[in-house]
Order: sequence, then structure tokens, then C-alpha cells
Amino acid sequence: MADLKQQLLDWIEEDRRTLEGFFSDFVATPTPNPPGDTRKAVAHIRRFLDEHGLAHRVIDPEPMFPNVVASFDGSGEGRHLVLNGHIDVFPATPEPWTHGSPWSGAIEDGALWGRGSADMKCGTSASIFTYMYLSRLREHLNGRLTLTCVSDEETFGPWGARYLMEHHPEVHGDCCLNGEPSSPYSIRFAEKGPWWVTFHVTTKGAHGAYTHAGDSASLVAMDFCRDLQTSVDAIHVDPPHNIGRAIEEARDTLDRAMGAGAHAIIQKVTCNIGVIESGLKVNVIPGSATIEADFRLPVGCDRETVQRVVEEVLARWPQVTMEEQNYMGPSWCDPHGAMVGILQDNVEALVGYRPQPVVSLGGTDARLWRYRGIDAYVYGPFPTGMGQRDEHVPLDDFFHVIRSHALSAFDYLNGARS
Repeated sequence: MADLKQQLLDWIEEDRRTLEGFFSDFVATPTPNPPGDTRKAVAHIRRFLDEHGLAHRVIDPEPMFPNVVASFDGSGEGRHLVLNGHIDVFPATPEPWTHGSPWSGAIEDGALWGRGSADMKCGTSASIFTYMYLSRLREHLNGRLTLTCVSDEETFGPWGARYLMEHHPEVHGDCCLNGEPSSPYSIRFAEKGPWWVTFHVTTKGAHGAYTHAGDSASLVAMDFCRDLQTSVDAIHVDPPHNIGRAIEEARDTLDRAMGAGAHAIIQKVTCNIGVIESGLKVNVIPGSATIEADFRLPVGCDRETVQRVVEEVLARWPQVTMEEQNYMGPSWCDPHGAMVGILQDNVEALVGYRPQPVVSLGGTDARLWRYRGIDAYVYGPFPTGMGQRDEHVPLDDFFHVIRSHALSAFDYLNGARS
């Protein structure tokens, strides 16, 4: 089997220009969500699959958000591995970029630049290439390999992975491997869950000179937010099972992958006040305000726990009401599952270190597999510039992710670990 794994590495090296070109053109095809139109990018993926003789199908319950699905069987019975990546990306920021436009796909200074390069067209490209290379070796594999390129991740996937999981059980598999940005030093086996809430503030308001005549919704909103933040910060959540040990073992890796201080909040409920809107003009005391809050729930926490605390805060502020916008619970799987060991072995052989299993602050489609009790792991590049200007992926990281995914998928379908 060592010769076959070396063959995979040789193919990747021989195809450097082709792989870089695909990635560059992929990033240069705008897919901001909203609005979420991914049809041109899907055409780009399909051309590549067609050129390499790889049968696939399009599942598009919403035509503007098509999904590409492909599968092949190995020569014997075995496990089913699903490769998952998304095509849609954050909208571009208005600030000028230092390497062309947000949609340039420029290859400069040893990196590929553009919106979506890290999140997650690098990882999705790695899934596509892994599928292509392993299809050449299918007679040496057991089980099944499935590719899912989905078009609606940034808005929680009602037309993307969520739709596939609900309506096409053939994509469930036994394990999912995803290339979202994670850092090459970490393997994400769990993630916090977002709970998005809108608060409405209503007061009497008044003329701006008559501050005695009515409360300001703006001031109430600010004071309410401070109260909310303090109350949420006090929530304590114990991690379940062996999650706590994995978090503690990965303390330094968490900070390295997601920035200094990540470890301190990974097991805390956090609250980000993303939007506050209030006021008509400078000389009017606002009579209404809107607050949009993003709570992130750690592993082992449920919505009811946080909601009870929020309702206690609301009881102190009769001017404020609450409206839920969206909820996706936290998700986790075995931090020491088969794919974790396989990835660690291959990464160590490639670059000399073993990535550690960690919990993610942000959300991915991997949660949808975990919700069904299926192991799902994320291994991808650093999230450099994700959601900001100058998003990019060093080419060395790009090829490292491809190699790691291809070798690990090969081992998984060879039963390298049980």
C-alpha cells in the first residue's frame, strides 16, 4: 500500500499547475451568499469532473443553489467515507484588497488570494481532487467514497447539505471529512452552536430637547446589552464525556489555530451584539431600537439553559421583547475516532507534527453528520483573512491539505484503522 500512497503524492506533484489553476479559477468565480448564486462555480466543478471522466449528478431543489454529488464503490465491502465542501462564500468587504480584487484568484507572494480562498474553496478543491485521485485506485479500495459539493452553507444550508441529509440518505456514510479552515495543527471534532436572537426595544421617545419627557430606546438598548452580557458570561457548562480532557490537552493548539484567548472561551457561552439599530435623527429621542445577538453555545449546553438566563434579564427590562431567528445546537463526535488517528499519522509523516483534536468556535456543515451520530472531522488551512479583506491561502498549505485528505481517505477505505 505504501507504493499506492506514493503514487497519490506523485500525481499531486505532477498536477501542480492544474490544481493551482482550478483553485484560482474557482476563487475567481464569485459566489457570495447572499445572494448565493453558485451556478457558474458549479459549472466549473462539473467541467473538471467531466474532463476526468467522473460521473456525477446535480441536486438542485433551488436552481440558484445547485449541489454536486458523486460516488463510487471500491472492490470490496467496507466503510463509507463522505467528502464534504461548500461552494458559497461570505460577501466581499468594500475595503481595497492588496492583491487585486476580492475575486481575482491571484497567485502572488506564494499564496492564492481572494474571497472564499480559505473559507472554503481550498478545502472543497481538496475534496474534489481527493475524489478524482482515489477513483483511479478504486480496485484497491473497499467500501464507498462520496463527494458532496454544496451551495448553501453560509445561510445554514436549507438548499445545501441540510437538504441532502434530509432527502438523500445515500450521503450519510460512516464518516465525513471536511476541509473548512481549521489550521493544519488541529482536527476539529466538535463545534459550538449558534443561537441568533432579535430583541425589540420600545419606549415613549420624545423631542431631543425634552429628555425628561421620554426614555431613550438607544440608552435602554445599551444598558440591556451590558446586563445581558454580564449574565451570559456567568453561565457555567461542564463538557460531556471525554471532551473536557481533549479541550485541556489542546489548550495551546486552540490559541494557535483560532487566536490567543480561544481556549478561554471554547467552553463558555458567548454573546456577540452584532447589530444595534435605533433613532431617526439627532434631535429625536428614539422610541424604538432593534438588537441582533449571536449566542454561541459550547458542547454540553442546550438552548433552554441559555434561554432561562435571557428570560431572567428580560424580566428586568419590560421595554424589551425577544424573537428567535435561528438555532443550531452544538455538535461533537469522538475526539479519538478512526479518522483522527489516520489524519494524525499522515500529517506527521508529511510535515513532522501531529494535529490535535479541538472544538471549533465557528460552525460548519460537519454538524449535520454529527447530529445523526456520524463521525465528522474538519482538517483544513488557517482561516487567514476569513470574512475580511485579503483572505488568502499559502500554496504550501493548499497542497498540504490536498495530500493529507487524499492519503487519509485512502487509508480509511483500506481499513488502516478500525
